[in-house]
Amino acid sequence: QVQLVESGGGLVQPGGSLRLSCAASGIIFSITTMRWYRQAPGKERELVAAITSGGSTNYADSVKGRFTISRDNAKSTVYLQMNSLKPEDSGVYYCNAALGFWGQGTQVTVSS
Repeated sequence: QVQLVESGGGLVQPGGSLRLSCAASGIIFSITTMRWYRQAPGKERELVAAITSGGSTNYADSVKGRFTISRDNAKSTVYLQMNSLKPEDSGVYYCNAALGFWGQGTQVTVSS
């Protein structure tokens, strides 16, 4: 049974930082491409960042230079370091494994 458990969301002021974590189980994490998506109210879910088993990364244009995705295969965990946060970064952030498995989401709110 695949489980993805996100943590690290919260309320932060504009310009602040948060680090999201997603702990995976039930998959061979080291060979799995991991992704972070987000969904704002009234909007479609969008891809934020992805990291392959080999460590290659790609980002949505809106977060390039501000967000960093990384992984720790020993801990079966993927991270999303978010810096210089903007109000438009607010939403529910979801961890995804191999396109088919989803976590429950963690809320990120950027507001003063």
